[in-house]
Amino acid sequence: MIMKSSTAVAKMTLDGEEVGFTPGETVYEVAERHRREIPTLCYDPRLEPFGGCRLCVVELEGARAPVASCTTKAEPGMVIRTRTDAIDAHRRTLLELVASENRENDVDPLRGYASQELATLLDRYDARTGRFAGSHSGRTRDDDDNPFILRDYDLCISCYRCVRVCAEQQGDYAISIKNRGFATEITTEFSGLLRGSACVFCGQCVQTCPTGALADRKALANAEVPGKIEKTRTICPYCGVGCSVDVMTKGERVVGVQPAMDGPANEGALCVKGQFAFDFVHHHERLVKPWVRGEDGRLREASWDEALDRAAQGFLKAVAEHGRYSVYGIASGRAPHEAAYTMQKFIRMGFGTNQIDNCSRA
Repeated sequence: MIMKSSTAVAKMTLDGEEVGFTPGETVYEVAERHRREIPTLCYDPRLEPFGGCRLCVVELEGARAPVASCTTKAEPGMVIRTRTDAIDAHRRTLLELVASENRENDVDPLRGYASQELATLLDRYDARTGRFAGSHSGRTRDDDDNPFILRDYDLCISCYRCVRVCAEQQGDYAISIKNRGFATEITTEFSGLLRGSACVFCGQCVQTCPTGALADRKALANAEVPGKIEKTRTICPYCGVGCSVDVMTKGERVVGVQPAMDGPANEGALCVKGQFAFDFVHHHERLVKPWVRGEDGRLREASWDEALDRAAQGFLKAVAEHGRYSVYGIASGRAPHEAAYTMQKFIRMGFGTNQIDNCSRA
């Protein structure tokens, strides 16, 4: 006799609809999968749920008070309401309180990947009332002159996403929290500068910040460049990991780089080079035309045809006098992948050797 096994599907009621879920999922994850919009400011899917901002609260039938959906595990038979008049009023009041402490709430999107989250929620819940206007929390670290990360804590809302991503994802524990309540601050050990901390300038704290309090200084330097920001998905050229990035441009100018949160190799992470080393593209010292050395020994500008002919003559001369193994190719980590492919074909097919490497491999 053949026994048929059946797996019971856990069910719960979500906004009047019976839905299935996998044991271990949170109410927030179930709701998100079923396309319910639940706001949050302290949530990042890469991090352990924190439940600090309380924007994601939902009504749970039988519970005395609303529960945080990001930390509440789904249970069979639960009856959840993600939006009610009372819940919307709660969220609006919380957003008004959060916004009241900041110097400003509309910031340049070049500050970071998540920098528009607060402003978006303020508009969604019509929470720009200013009725709680008063003292501002946070103190910007104008003395931190590192070239990569702006520490504009006048915009900080103490969601702790930066602290948590540094610890849980990067493993550096470079930043932490000091004081409590209105005096809470994000800090480094001994309240020092980022250069003197364990920070490796990966930029993950910048990209998870929902208000732009931690911002990309290199990208912000292009804030005045005219034009609309466009994003192009590509692969970081600096090493062999293959991190997915979104290159931000205004017209023909590269103005910043953001990690792809759905990148299969990096999942929102980048190193300091992948995150911040993009300005070489438009550097004033970058050569945009070929140069050749004349008979007088001086370099002069030349056409591409002349430069390529000169290079070909040099390769042929080296092979004729010293053999094919006198040629060795090193591709640049700043060149496109297509250029690296062409380079290895040039060496392997053109000279019949495997003497080809790439500076990214180091």
